[in-house]
Formats: sequence, C-alpha cells, structure tokens
Amino acid sequence: MDRFVPKKTLRAVNFICQAPHARSVSLVGDFNQWNPAAHPMKRTPDGAWLLAIELNHGHHRYAFLVDGHLTLDPRAQGITRNDRGERVSLVPIS
Repeated sequence: MDRFVPKKTLRAVNFICQAPHARSVSLVGDFNQWNPAAHPMKRTPDGAWLLAIELNHGHHRYAFLVDGHLTLDPRAQGITRNDRGERVSLVPIS
C-alpha cells in the first residue's frame, strides 16, 4: 500500500425522515449552509423520506426541514445547537 496516497475522506451517509404526511422534506446542515434547496429528500412508498450524501470526516450539525419546519432526527447521535440557537441533530463521521 502506498502511504503517500491520501485516505478517502468522504463517507456515504443515509438519512431517513419518517414524515408520511409531509409534502416536502429537505436535509439542511452545516455541509450545505442550511440551504433547503441543496438536498431535497425523496419520498419512499411507505411514506418515509430518504437521501444518501457523502460527508467529510468530523461532526456535522443537521436537521430535516419538513414542510418548512426544522425537525430533529430521532436517530441522530446527539443534539446540539446551530448558529441561530435552534436545537439540531448531530452526526459524527469517522
């Protein structure tokens, strides 16, 4: 193995939001400047919303934007606050 080849720094992460009655769900977070248009989620037949994205090593703050309302992820590794003081979810990537 060549020790001079950089290690892969991105890891695929699956995000799932249970919101069967929602009209739209987006993934927002530090990784997309909290932009609701950056990562729209796709509805699955059972009413869950799914999105897989690649994230860099480190801790990332995020939330689901469900019909315009910031929503915590019950599966998150932790809860913290964003720059506006709102409670958001936390995911560590190693």
